[in-house]
Amino acid sequence: MPSRWSSRRGRFGSVAEEPDQEEFARRLEEELKRIKVADLLVQTVYTVSSLGYRRMGEEDRDLDQARLAIDAMTALVPVLEGSLSEEMMTDLNQAVANMQLAYAKAASEPTAGESSQPQDT
Repeated sequence: MPSRWSSRRGRFGSVAEEPDQEEFARRLEEELKRIKVADLLVQTVYTVSSLGYRRMGEEDRDLDQARLAIDAMTALVPVLEGSLSEEMMTDLNQAVANMQLAYAKAASEPTAGESSQPQDT
């Protein structure tokens, strides 16, 4: 016996969607009508920043990925000029500067496997 939510043919021969999928699609469409591109870009900058900082840490160290995060932030922030308040732009520019400083510090520190003392050969 087919489940109550199994696909079925509609009156035009197409397969009807499950109620959960229909509700999800409706909510997604409503959200897409409300969201602004600037809001999405700000969220993207903060997400990239979080990933970049994580890649500078001891546990997940990957300075190439951290550098890519900085480059992405440096490219995205100026695009938002004119779409955000001056205060928000200052905050985003400060986030980029802080990330650059953290990168410089991380790049100058030895990794967990390295010693800060030179070894005799």
